[in-house]
Amino acid sequence: MRNVTETVKQLIIINVLFFIGTLIVGDPAYKMLAMFFPENSGFQLWQPISHMFMHGGYMHIFFNMFALYSFGSALESFWGSKKFLFFYISCGLGAALLHTGINYYYFNDAINTLVANGFPKVEILQILNEGKINTQWKELLTASEYQNFISAYMGTVVGASGAIYGVIVAFAFMFPNAELALMFIPVPIKAKYFVPGLVLVDLYLGVSGQSIFGGGGIAHFAHVGGALFGFLIMWYWKKNQFNDNRWD
Repeated sequence: MRNVTETVKQLIIINVLFFIGTLIVGDPAYKMLAMFFPENSGFQLWQPISHMFMHGGYMHIFFNMFALYSFGSALESFWGSKKFLFFYISCGLGAALLHTGINYYYFNDAINTLVANGFPKVEILQILNEGKINTQWKELLTASEYQNFISAYMGTVVGASGAIYGVIVAFAFMFPNAELALMFIPVPIKAKYFVPGLVLVDLYLGVSGQSIFGGGGIAHFAHVGGALFGFLIMWYWKKNQFNDNRWD
């Protein structure tokens, strides 16, 4: 890979190795390394880190690693390897934090409704831990509440997207007038316009529960969380003139 900095290269290699490993090992790898909801019995303390190196398919890892390659090396060249890695991991953890926080809201909102209608919380958790559901829950929750409740508990999160969104935000912060030539947009667009637009689309899709491509399984709030934490870190660094310091 030409013009790729060392940490970016190592991150890409690690992600690719994890992906190949999961293709070989299969479902047990995802059960161990993907991030489960903390109330789920499958949750492990390392998953907020390990999920960043897992991916759900070829296109998923391709676009994430292409974005890391495209935007990450410019940042690492200015910041140094340690500072870039700190930023990357922080944004990934921030993405996981917001995603989990939203899921806790959906989960507890549904739990409160069910408890108010006579279902003990212990019983609800026991049923969910067995991988089952009670069909009576559908009668007490709206369709969206039920879907969000089950998805929050049963769903897992994989991918570097949260960290990547933070990297993209940082790139736009440092190089706002850089023109990006994107395969799905016929004309170049400046980073300061493209990145906020991208985050707003993810925010809308997360709130509405829709998907541009017609499928589910995209953790839009994780994308927003990574972008938000990336922005906050960049804002803090700029305010304190910390952005000019390298960590070699």
